[in-house]
Amino acid sequence: MPREREYLTEMQIDCWELLHPERLSGYTQAEPVKTLVLPGGCELLLVSPELPENEEAEYLVKILASIHLSVEQVKHVYPQQLDSVDFTAKTPKWIWFAGCASMIESPSIEHSQLQQLLSPPLTDIRGNNQHRRALWQQICSYA
Repeated sequence: MPREREYLTEMQIDCWELLHPERLSGYTQAEPVKTLVLPGGCELLLVSPELPENEEAEYLVKILASIHLSVEQVKHVYPQQLDSVDFTAKTPKWIWFAGCASMIESPSIEHSQLQQLLSPPLTDIRGNNQHRRALWQQICSYA
């Protein structure tokens, strides 16, 4: 494995996209390949433009507890990465679009088996009773 790829692996960067490939001499962009494989224990895929940190991460833990999941069972991806997720090996039970539109139309996702949540970003849910209630109602609809 090349040294650069080892660094990315150490930083848990599974998927990347060059913003300016024209700046690399001799680089030709290949067709996008599904490169993001979900871990075997992944039960919830969190699709959000923001990685939950600090208070939002703590709040996420509370939400996960309500659906009997732990942080280890969650994989975060940015909305632009969703097309690179390989759902053939592992399909999570839940997919949560937080702060972005639902992109469930991906042909590689089996729609009927996914429990889908759609909400504002975690920063907007925490402390907002209306958003919390709406999220809770979605969760309860799958019980």
